[in-house]
Amino acid sequence: MLVDTHAHLYLDSFDDDRQAALQRAHDAGVDTIVMPAIDTASIQQAVDLCAQHDGLYAMTGLHPSETEGATGADFETVKDWCDHPSIVAVGESGLDYYWDRSFDDRQQDFFRRHIRLAIAADLPLVIHNREATADILDILAEERERTDHPEKMRGILHCYVDPPAVAERAWDLGFYVGVGGIMTFSNSEVDEYVAEVPLEHIVVETDSPYLAPEPNRGDRNEPAYVRHVVERLAAVKDVPLQTVAETTTRNARDIYDLEEGE
Repeated sequence: MLVDTHAHLYLDSFDDDRQAALQRAHDAGVDTIVMPAIDTASIQQAVDLCAQHDGLYAMTGLHPSETEGATGADFETVKDWCDHPSIVAVGESGLDYYWDRSFDDRQQDFFRRHIRLAIAADLPLVIHNREATADILDILAEERERTDHPEKMRGILHCYVDPPAVAERAWDLGFYVGVGGIMTFSNSEVDEYVAEVPLEHIVVETDSPYLAPEPNRGDRNEPAYVRHVVERLAAVKDVPLQTVAETTTRNARDIYDLEEGE
C-alpha cells in the first residue's frame, strides 16, 4: 500500500468527485493520504474530511504565501490545532520567493515560528520551498542550533527538485525529501537528481490537485497518481516497484508516526 504524503483534497476542485477520487486512490493501492493546510480555514476543512473518511490525516499551518496578511491570532489558531488527533504534522510552511519578494522578512519570521512550534509540539514539519533552498536550509540549521531539543526537528522537504547535495543536507537536519510529479516530466532534471538520493531518504507525494505526473500531465492531479511517481522512481533507481512502495511507505509512516494499518 502507498502513502500520498501531500494532497490538498479539501480544495473545491474535488467538490464534484471527491468520493470517486478517494475510491480511485484506494484502487491504485493508496491507503493513506496526508493533507497540508494553507490557511486557518483549510485546517478545519482537512480535519472535517478526516472525520468523514478512513485513511486521511491533516496538518496545521500557514502557507508562506499566506503570511503577508497573517496575524498573531492566525498563528495561535495553528498552535491550537496541534493537539487534535487528526493532526500529524505542522505545515505546509516555508518560503516562496517565486511570486513576490516584498515580504520575505514576514515569510522568514513565520517560518521560524512554525519550526519552533513543530519542535515544541513534537510534530514533523512539512516545508514548502520555491526558489528559496539556501535560506530554508540555513534557517533550519540556525533553529536546530538554538533549540534544546534538536532531536525533535524532523519532517519533509516537500516538492523536491534540487541537486542531491540538498537532499543530503536536508537529511542531516532530520528531513526526508518529498518526490512528486515533476520527477516524471520529460523536460525535468529531477529524475537525475533523485537517482542519487538514497531511497531511505525519500517519500512520495502528488501535491494534488497540482503538478500531475506523466502520463496525466496537464490534468487535475489526484492521489491515485502517486503510483506513477512510484513507478518512475523504481525505473530511475532500477529496483523493483515493490521495493520502492515498501520503503517510501515505511518512511512516510515513520515520519508521520502512523502505525501499520492506520
